[in-house]
Amino acid sequence: MTESFMAGEVAEIPQAAARFLSDSKAAVQEAAAALRARDPGLIVTVARGSSDHAATYLKYCIELAAGVPVASVGPSIASIYGATLRLKDAACIGISQSGRSPDIVEMMRSAGASGALTIAITNFADAPMGAVSDHCLPLQAGIEQSVAATKTFVSSALAGLSLLAEWRRDAALQAAVAGLPEAFEQALSLDWSPLANRLSRAQSLYVLGRGPAFAIANEAALKFKEVCGLHAEAYSAAEVLHGPAAIVQANFPVFALGVEDAALPQLIATAGRLSDQGADVFLTGASVKDCTTLPSVEGLHSLVAPLTLIVGFYGFIEALARRRGFDPDTPPHLRKVTETI
Repeated sequence: MTESFMAGEVAEIPQAAARFLSDSKAAVQEAAAALRARDPGLIVTVARGSSDHAATYLKYCIELAAGVPVASVGPSIASIYGATLRLKDAACIGISQSGRSPDIVEMMRSAGASGALTIAITNFADAPMGAVSDHCLPLQAGIEQSVAATKTFVSSALAGLSLLAEWRRDAALQAAVAGLPEAFEQALSLDWSPLANRLSRAQSLYVLGRGPAFAIANEAALKFKEVCGLHAEAYSAAEVLHGPAAIVQANFPVFALGVEDAALPQLIATAGRLSDQGADVFLTGASVKDCTTLPSVEGLHSLVAPLTLIVGFYGFIEALARRRGFDPDTPPHLRKVTETI
């Protein structure tokens, strides 16, 4: 069988990550210096789709490591409604694979006009979003032909982590970021076949996480829908107990993304409770009675560990799509670049 574009692009993730860390180092340092000079009391993010999941990942990491609140801003605030936000002394980080969607570009332009320090994260240094921003962090990921974003998602999250580590001059996080290409190589060999066996004929599932891993749960749920035709909903491992757990009955599949951080005990408790309700629970990062433990890359900094899970997941989901009879490169009704206003 001919390898899909998606499979090839997933395999490129470690090299793309190393290329970003090398070739965009100066741009990261300049943007980080600007953040230190601005010392923002608020950061807003602008993104859609997988890029918004990368922004959510960055939100949790910034709030945990820097203590600065981060809020997502709807691009339509500027592009459709023409409203102006008061962003003096704030920073605005936009994330877009193409950097061309008119609504994202307009929100970044508006944020800058409102006084925000603007930083664009995009695969193309000459993209319109970069042109209207104070700083641009080119992903250096190379062309991505599959409709589903994989290496560009990972590179976007990596760019945010790299910026955070440099901004805060956090030596431990800087070292963890530098080691990610090697960790991604390890993640590519993770075997999640027990989960694939369970989901080969499934119709729906829940994907759970906490903190940065909740952002990864959102990205995983999107990919289940996008390339596998499988209805998946992402929840915080706390939020799922506030109503959604009511439909979890016998053999309902649950995929829980656990890493070694302060939230792991609570995620374990939720996994156990849903298992007691009859769910088929698969989780990473822990062993829970009557649940299936999936392998993960161990011994990582808690802020980078969830990102290795999505690398392993991408290889898993590409194979699951083909097993379910889907072409992972061409999801129905979708295009590679979606331009909205």
